[in-house]
Amino acid sequence: MKTEVAPDNTAVSQATPTEQEAWQPKIVAFLCNWCSYTGADLAGVSRMKWSPQVRNVRIMCTGRMDPTFVVEAFRKGADGVLISGCHPGDCHYNQGNYKALRRVHLLKRLLADFGVEPERLKLTWVSASEGDRWAEVTNEIAETIRSLGPLRLEL
Repeated sequence: MKTEVAPDNTAVSQATPTEQEAWQPKIVAFLCNWCSYTGADLAGVSRMKWSPQVRNVRIMCTGRMDPTFVVEAFRKGADGVLISGCHPGDCHYNQGNYKALRRVHLLKRLLADFGVEPERLKLTWVSASEGDRWAEVTNEIAETIRSLGPLRLEL
């Protein structure tokens, strides 16, 4: 319980949430310009319910995403990172999503060496017409990160 003083000098008690209840995860999502970003936009204009903890960053292609973007997101306070691109075989740049898949596998191993659980980094495929899939993916990663708790990096 927290006690505050009201303007008329009377004590007012307020229940304070525990630290875990008050904490909300910070999730950075790197989205392919052609598919996933448009799918997220569709989810928004369709007023689908998706996690407000996810912050979108549009990139031209997941294959062009530098792995240091992920490391920097974690370093600057993200609790989770989502990378989303075109479905395999549908990449506008031919092989971009396959490059992203290889990089994510390597990144997960690298991040584990720094004490970051592999579940905090997720790669998914969402097309421009899958607004419902985008909402589902963001809600899933938010729940996963919430269950893991805050990321505490010692750098």
